Amino acid sequence: MFRRRESVPFSFVAEADRFRSNVTPPPRERTTASQLAGRSLVGLTVVAGLVGSLILGLPALSPAQGPSHTQQTEAGHGR
Repeated sequence: MFRRRESVPFSFVAEADRFRSNVTPPPRERTTASQLAGRSLVGLTVVAGLVGSLILGLPALSPAQGPSHTQQTEAGHGR
């Protein structure tokens, strides 16, 4: 019922651990001042938009005071 499995040579796995590539990736390009300014401007715009939406949205989220008078339609007055 149980068959004995053959051993599989895993020498290629051991060789893969020792393998080192001699190809180096190219160096990263330096970020220019205009790119840095652009990224900063985009970040500031996003933050300003979030802060502005929070400032404008907080009054709508606060619990509202009940209206001092209720509005009734003209149909309600006739009855």
